[in-house]
Amino acid sequence: MTVAVESERVRELVDEGAEVEQIATGFTFTEGPIWMADGSLHFSDMPGDKRRRWHPDEGVEVLRDPSNKCNGMTRDNDGNLIVCEHVTSSVVREKPDGTRETIATHWGDKELNSPNDVIVASDGSIIFTDPTYGRMPGFGLERPQDLDFQGVYRIPADGGELQLLIDDFAQPNGLCFTPDESQLYINDTVHAHIRVFDVGPDHALSSGRVFADGIGRGDLASGELVDGMKLDERGNVYVTGPGGVWIFAPDGDQLGVIQVPENVGNVNWGDDDWQTLYIPASTSVYRVRMKVGGNKLGYMQ
Repeated sequence: MTVAVESERVRELVDEGAEVEQIATGFTFTEGPIWMADGSLHFSDMPGDKRRRWHPDEGVEVLRDPSNKCNGMTRDNDGNLIVCEHVTSSVVREKPDGTRETIATHWGDKELNSPNDVIVASDGSIIFTDPTYGRMPGFGLERPQDLDFQGVYRIPADGGELQLLIDDFAQPNGLCFTPDESQLYINDTVHAHIRVFDVGPDHALSSGRVFADGIGRGDLASGELVDGMKLDERGNVYVTGPGGVWIFAPDGDQLGVIQVPENVGNVNWGDDDWQTLYIPASTSVYRVRMKVGGNKLGYMQ
């Protein structure tokens, strides 16, 4: 059984016997999936320090070596690639012509920890999480931490001064907006839960509360972690957890788990209709066809 059913509502999203197909393998630890305009999937291999591209007809190729142990990636509303880099503690914008621009490196006079995952709002603002995983052996470059907290930040659409949105997380990781962007989900790997916040002007966050908890163990050694997270077009939450991809309804009810044979690092939507869920999981990348599409972000319009 590919889908462990917790609620019959999950059958509206994915067939119980849907095939979870391995499309590529042989990597170190895969992350940061993002579907590109040329019909390919870009993804990071953090400990391997490479960024790779998979295409259904062309297979896998290396795009950047070294990759500064990049992690989360997305595209902005103009189609540029936004990349979180662990080794440089930076968020970077890469244009299709190869132009590379560093857009965040410090909070005040202190270097960021290691930007991890990133999203782009409809107004062009860039929001990213900044845990310390990229300062640990393997997943980044081992070095002391400059900051004394792990925060979530906003880069305004006009490129203005970096804004700290919240700083009370143990290790903030995956994040995503509700479809109307009135709420923001952020998960905390150490606490194995997802929090949800109301979003105000300039993406100010308020009324934080736990949306779902008990997702994994919270320690890296287990590999069973709440990590990457995305929404579908109906507002359901897809997040990594023990056994695969956990699905939660907007009301917080767990609907089921898409079972994956390796520990999952992240998820994202792809294909022309945005109805395929791509799943980087440890040494491999998998995919599964869904009955619904992904929440339509700016680059997906």
